[in-house]
Amino acid sequence: MDERTAILQDLRERVAASAFHAGIGLTVQDADRGEVRLAFEATPAHLNLQGLVHGGMLATIADTAMGLAIRSALEPGRRHVTVELGIHYLRPARPGRLAATGRVVRLGSQVAFAEAQVFDHAERLLARASGTFSVTAAREP
Repeated sequence: MDERTAILQDLRERVAASAFHAGIGLTVQDADRGEVRLAFEATPAHLNLQGLVHGGMLATIADTAMGLAIRSALEPGRRHVTVELGIHYLRPARPGRLAATGRVVRLGSQVAFAEAQVFDHAERLLARASGTFSVTAAREP
């Protein structure tokens, strides 16, 4: 199995095993070392009081895209957690298929930086995000 296929399989298994991520219907569409593309079907359950996709959902899929991009580039036995998340909402999101791309900007031994973009079904840019992540040795369960 080549590296790209192994990364994609690993990330898909991680998302499927997460009750949170699987529960909101998040799927890994594509992945390579340091990059990931996710998909998400925004339903009426994800709308705010104005009938638009809640900004927290966009932040969630952006954060997940960045985190999985970092995960795809980490050495075995390492883990990451978000320590800072910034997001700029550029246009309202409506129910339907959304996608997020995440990309590692820099992966250090203790800190990582990543960026994400969230798009609607017509590939219109809805939001841009950036994040800082702590990178440490994996902890025993």
